[in-house]
Amino acid sequence: MPEKSDLPAAMSGISRRRRPPLAWVGNGFLIIVAVLAAYVLVSNLAKNPIEFLQNVLDGLKLGCVYALIALGYTMVYGIVKLINFAHGDVFMVGAFTSFYAVSQFNLHQWPQMLFPAIPAGISLVVGSFTVILLSMVVCTLLAITIERVAYKPLRDAPRIAALITAIGVSFFLEFFGALQFVFSPRFIPYKSPFDTTAWYIQGGIHPIVSGQSSPDNTISFSNIFLIILVASVLVQLFLQFLVRRTKIGVAMRAASFDKPTARLMGINVDRVISFTFAIGAAFAGLGGVLYAIAYASIWTQLGILPGLKAFVAAVLGGIGSLPGAFVGALIMGQAESLTMSYISTPMRDAVAFTILIIVLLVKPTGIFGEPAGEKA
Repeated sequence: MPEKSDLPAAMSGISRRRRPPLAWVGNGFLIIVAVLAAYVLVSNLAKNPIEFLQNVLDGLKLGCVYALIALGYTMVYGIVKLINFAHGDVFMVGAFTSFYAVSQFNLHQWPQMLFPAIPAGISLVVGSFTVILLSMVVCTLLAITIERVAYKPLRDAPRIAALITAIGVSFFLEFFGALQFVFSPRFIPYKSPFDTTAWYIQGGIHPIVSGQSSPDNTISFSNIFLIILVASVLVQLFLQFLVRRTKIGVAMRAASFDKPTARLMGINVDRVISFTFAIGAAFAGLGGVLYAIAYASIWTQLGILPGLKAFVAAVLGGIGSLPGAFVGALIMGQAESLTMSYISTPMRDAVAFTILIIVLLVKPTGIFGEPAGEKA
C-alpha cells in the first residue's frame, strides 16, 4: 500500500498530460500576480503592522473553519471521485441544529438543570460539548442518508450523473430549509451556548470589558478564535491518524486506490464509502456550529459560499490530500481577510475564485497533489 500521501495520488483523477506550448503564459501570469500581492502586503505591513497582524488572525479563524469543510470534500473525492456539492449545506444544517438545541431546548444548560450543585464552568463545557455533539450526529445521519438514497444508486453511472445529483441535493436542502415551517428564509440571530470572551495585546494580554471595544492599535482575539483554531488542528491530526494508522484507514486507502481489488481482499467498499461521508459530515457539522458562534447569524443559504470556498481550498491544496486541504483552507482564509481589508469587501469572493482559475491553469493537481502515472 503506498504511503507517500494520506490518500494515494491516483485519487486526484487527473491524468499526466504534456504541458501545452504556451504553459509559460500561465506561469508568467502567476508570477505577476504573486509579485503584486507581495507588494501590497509588504507595503501595508510597513504602514500599519498591528492592523496587518489583526487581519492575519481574522484570516486564520476563517481558514480554520474552511478547513473543517474542505477535509470532507477531499476525503469523499478521494474515495468515490465525487465533488459533493451538498457538503456545504450539511454544514448549514449543523448550524441550525445547534441553534434549535440552544434556543428551543436549552440543551447547553442540561448539566446544571439536572445537577444544580455542579460547578458553572464544568456545566458550561459539558453543555456546549453536548450541543456540538448533537449537531455532528445529525449531520452524520443526514450525510449517510444522502449517500444511500442519492449517490449509491449512481455508483456505476457516469460521473456527470452523480455531479448533477449532488447539485440537486444541494438545492433541495437549501430551498426545503427555507420553507416557513422548516428553518424559514430569514436571517436568524444565533444564540451562542456560551459567552464570548475577548482579549487584546498591549504590553501583555488584557481582557476586553463587556460592551467596550479594544483600544486602538492593539491586536484582539476571542475564546471562539482559540476554540476554532484548536478544533481544526485536532481534527486534522485525528484524520491523519485515522487514515494512516487504523484498520478503517487502510480500507479507505485501498478503496481509493482500486475498488474491485479491495472487494476481492474482503473490504466492504460500500461501508467504507458510507463511513467516509459520515466522518466528513460530522466535522462539517462541527464547523457549522463554530462558524455560527463566531459570526452570530445563520440562514438557509449559509453553506453556499463557505462550501464553494472550501472546495477551492481542497483543489488548491491538492484534492485527495488531507494536509493539502488544510493548507489550502488557511491560504483561502488569508486571501479573503486581506482582500476585505486592503481591496474591498465585495472583491473577496472574486479573489477566491480567481485563485481557483489560476490553480487550474498552472498546477491542476494543487500544492500537495501529484499527477497520476499513465497506465500502459
